[in-house]
Amino acid sequence: VLIKRFADGEIYVQLQESVRGCDVFLVQPTCSPVNENLMELFVMIDACRRASARSITVVIPYFGYARADRKAQGREAITAKLSANLLTEAGSDRVIVCDIHSTQALGYFDIPVDHIHGQPVILDYLASKTISKDLVVVSPDVGGVVRARAFAKKLSDAPLAIVDKRRQGHNMSEVMHLIGDVKGKVAIMVDDMIDTAGTITSAAALLKQEGAEAVYACSTHAVFSPPAIERLSGGIFEEVIVTNSILLPEHKCFPQLTVLSMANLVAETIWHVHRDGSVSSIFQ
Repeated sequence: VLIKRFADGEIYVQLQESVRGCDVFLVQPTCSPVNENLMELFVMIDACRRASARSITVVIPYFGYARADRKAQGREAITAKLSANLLTEAGSDRVIVCDIHSTQALGYFDIPVDHIHGQPVILDYLASKTISKDLVVVSPDVGGVVRARAFAKKLSDAPLAIVDKRRQGHNMSEVMHLIGDVKGKVAIMVDDMIDTAGTITSAAALLKQEGAEAVYACSTHAVFSPPAIERLSGGIFEEVIVTNSILLPEHKCFPQLTVLSMANLVAETIWHVHRDGSVSSIFQ
């Protein structure tokens, strides 16, 4: 695909080979710059549709705007639903997303959606490491308990701990409580994404305070908005394990960071979709 920008910033797309009668898979994470990448994706979908592609499947390793999935206050937009509508209107026939922030957002699509998980890649890596058997899986907030419980089950039914964070009022510091035992154990913190790293770093400090021997952070999406790098590389984490669902430039890398490839997982998913096979069977 040839992609250019006009002088005024408009996006130009031209396919460099024929896709007539083909099943097209467009791989595009909608990470920063989110609006640029989304618009680029819409234009590519339209180009494929007008070039007579038989089907267009959009593969989105990281789905931007997924966090705006409800109206928390009045007069807010539900941008996750808007993005789903735009993908459909542009001409997508199917969407493949990885670890979307909230699974309720899958219902915003009026076309088939295959939801894949980055957990197997991270679990395989953890299995290859000589970490102490005395593990505890930790959810950095109450909202991620289901995710952490599923992760713990696949780590030989490791025990689960939860960090409960409560704000006492506006402009007041958060009070954090730990539900579970981490004393003398290796804590594996699990989240779908790390953005500014404020929540996960505060939770890690609490775990250390409660006697955890070491803290590992595991996340599918490394958004890493400032000041995430300073927080994550401060020495509180033994290792920060992420996938390459978002391409990380060199200035966002640090010694404790491990980036795992999702290429095989995404490729296998595409192959199953193309052959009308079961996608869920990949994760069983």
